[in-house]
Amino acid sequence: MAPVTEHGEEMYALVERLYPLCRSITGDGVRATLDIVGEYIPLDVHEVPTGTQVLDWTVPQEWNIRDAYVADPEGNRVVDFAASSLHVLGYSVPVARTMPLSELRAHLHTLPDHPSWVPYRTSYYKPDWGFCLAQETLDAMPDGEYEVRIDSTLADGHLTYAEHVVPGQVADEVIVSCHVCHPALANDNMAGVAVATFLARELARETPYYTYRFIFAPGTIGAITWLARNADRVERVKHGLVLACAGDPGSLTYKQSRRGDAEIDRVLRYVLTASERPHRVTEFTPYGYDERQYCSPGFDLGVGSLTRTPYAGYPEYHTSADNLDFVSPEAMADTLAVCRDAFAVLDRNRRYLNLSPYGEPQLGRRGLYDALGGRSDTKQAQMAMLWVLNLSDGEHGLLDVAERSGLPFDTVAAAAGALHEAGLIKT
Repeated sequence: MAPVTEHGEEMYALVERLYPLCRSITGDGVRATLDIVGEYIPLDVHEVPTGTQVLDWTVPQEWNIRDAYVADPEGNRVVDFAASSLHVLGYSVPVARTMPLSELRAHLHTLPDHPSWVPYRTSYYKPDWGFCLAQETLDAMPDGEYEVRIDSTLADGHLTYAEHVVPGQVADEVIVSCHVCHPALANDNMAGVAVATFLARELARETPYYTYRFIFAPGTIGAITWLARNADRVERVKHGLVLACAGDPGSLTYKQSRRGDAEIDRVLRYVLTASERPHRVTEFTPYGYDERQYCSPGFDLGVGSLTRTPYAGYPEYHTSADNLDFVSPEAMADTLAVCRDAFAVLDRNRRYLNLSPYGEPQLGRRGLYDALGGRSDTKQAQMAMLWVLNLSDGEHGLLDVAERSGLPFDTVAAAAGALHEAGLIKT
């Protein structure tokens, strides 16, 4: 298996391909995005018709756009969808009008504090139209009549999402969810999509204990739709992780599940601390990405969120400055490495029962000490065996052992494997 650090350039190349596409919560941009991801991993694509009731929501009409611009009195396109999909308010209704700048201003969105940046704005559930542009562009626009054109359609269609499943040894599932609805934003969330894609490829190279289900869906309405369509089997979901903002230069941030003490929370806290990376662990809040849907009280799944700089935590967030220069292969490779390490712990975190619990069993006559001969960490490995034996009471898992003993999880897991093979412990 190739080291995960080698995948940074490949993930960046995937982000480069995905970045220009015009995505929204529905439409052909989502399908085109999933088509590209489908070149890397097999996807099961679902189309959910407009009007479908999904929990307390309804699948909206499908939005597609072909062209949009604002032309000045001389006929020059001063705002052009062809230059960037961010230039159009997401879900804008069709418009073909001429109007004075004084009237047009109410439909123009800028960032005065960052005059060269273009904001990302949407109006999903309220019919509206508008354009996003740099403040310096607006400042240079003279009074006069402007041609305004948005060639879009809002019509009955479908909401599209996709799944990829890595089969495990058991039917219990770990979900990995990322949103695929944002146009021309590299970190939020094409970097998350790229890391999820390569994480799925890495897991497929082995036979994990859990079944891993990757969900590529539009934000909010996509996760709600998935939950509505899987409500009868959601009890299989034992752990989960929402991936977003996975490629920026900030340090990693893990946002805990609503439970706060879910196994995924403990695993991420342990892995991030053991790695000695700069990081933050934050409490759950019912705002942010789709962890708030999976952690809604009716489901209350053990799903946390892993980002680098979190939601709205960097100036470039939801602006044209969240571009290909803002993300890096190194940052995505680092995020991927932590995901792999976390799932390696999660996958091996078993509870065992000591089959010789009265006194310490004789390890030497079973060849267990001899098997450690020559190892640089022989003392650690011996201590790990003793700790595993002592805490194999059916109540403690291997993560408990690692945390309490201060020994590396890999050493603890290897000790458990040797003891299990020797018939001293069982699951």
